[in-house]
Amino acid sequence: MEAILPVIAFSVIIGALIAILTFSTYFRKRKSEIQSIASPNINDPNPKAASKTSGPKKNQHKSHSHHHAADKDANKKHHQLDLNTLKGHGDAVTGLCFSPDGRSLATACGDGIVRVFRLDDASSKSFKFLRINLPAGGHPSVLAFAGDSSSIVVASQAFSGSSLYMYGEDKSKVTEEQKQQGKLPLPEKIWEHHKVHDKRSIITLVGAKATYGSGDGSTVVLSCSEGTDIALWHGKTGKILGNVDTNQLKNTMAAISPNGRFIAAAAFTADVKVWEIVYTKDGSVKEIVKAMQLKGHKSAVTWLCFGPNSEHIITASKDGSIRIWNINVRYHLDEDPKTLKVIPIPLHDANGTTLHYDRLSLSPDGKVLAATHGSTMQWLCAETGLVLDTAEQAHDGDITDMAWAPTTIPLASKPVAVLATASTDKKVKLWVAPPLRSS
Repeated sequence: MEAILPVIAFSVIIGALIAILTFSTYFRKRKSEIQSIASPNINDPNPKAASKTSGPKKNQHKSHSHHHAADKDANKKHHQLDLNTLKGHGDAVTGLCFSPDGRSLATACGDGIVRVFRLDDASSKSFKFLRINLPAGGHPSVLAFAGDSSSIVVASQAFSGSSLYMYGEDKSKVTEEQKQQGKLPLPEKIWEHHKVHDKRSIITLVGAKATYGSGDGSTVVLSCSEGTDIALWHGKTGKILGNVDTNQLKNTMAAISPNGRFIAAAAFTADVKVWEIVYTKDGSVKEIVKAMQLKGHKSAVTWLCFGPNSEHIITASKDGSIRIWNINVRYHLDEDPKTLKVIPIPLHDANGTTLHYDRLSLSPDGKVLAATHGSTMQWLCAETGLVLDTAEQAHDGDITDMAWAPTTIPLASKPVAVLATASTDKKVKLWVAPPLRSS
């Protein structure tokens, strides 16, 4: 036992020495770390001067950040084509459309409200607007005017499925006093349809006057679902006029020609299907027949739009190109539509990779093509594809919809062509058309 005691004592002493060395090393290191954080310029003979230099650096960083944000905001607000911003929406704006006279702009918002703005002057500091509250539980997604500025068709999405509502004015209720004051009664629900595309969302809603052939001039409204079905409606009565099926897995969008003759749809594949609306002698819709297919793109078509004469279609594809098609052909005799021009999409990312366009919209005169990708917008010469202007951050969020006013709008008494854009940033912006220039 006595022999073991010296061994135990020796072990205790060695353990104590190791512990002392370990803690000593730790505290020296900790002290060094504290000194390096508290006094980064400890070797500087003038610590006060070092303290002074560290302060302005911090302030300079704040100033630079604020300056950068201000510049960024100024660029968005002061793009040379930026005319005005329509504020007041409580959520993302998902759709917009102009009335046929170009003086009213309707917007669909995620807050459940449709707003109809009066555009008497594009430079106005505040715009009067009319509120239309949809039935509870429904969210307006897209909309279209049904012939005049007082009749509007709204697509609404709810848990039970998609619905269509047409709001209009009951002119029989307009009093003489209201007429004298220029006040009109609030729009009332004229017709409604529920589960029009089952539970699928309506992704496109567009109207056109049936002026081709024996069409009676009434407005027909096209609704395109996210599935494969497309429906045609009579704008004023809500009567279903016909259906077509793209049979292409999933629709991207659909459009109707300005004269109400053709329907064209972009879907999952690279081909675009086109149908003709056939009218009877009394002006009503007789049938919708398959007319032709636009074949030539190597990848899915992301958007399309008709030319103002209803004889041309412009398509944008994920293959990085825009194509202009002549559809004024004798398709009854198996004559194929012709590709008039192929234009490379002039939009690239930082690595030089070509980007695709999400949306297209052609000006009423057919000269300026507006195109978007995310929050970026470009204006192109429709004939040559030359870039007229670019707004890299046209909105703070992705652009969800856009449309040209069908007529010019006064801008401080001067008439100008105006493009409207909607975005997830809760704003609608008005843009003036860029000047055309030769290549």
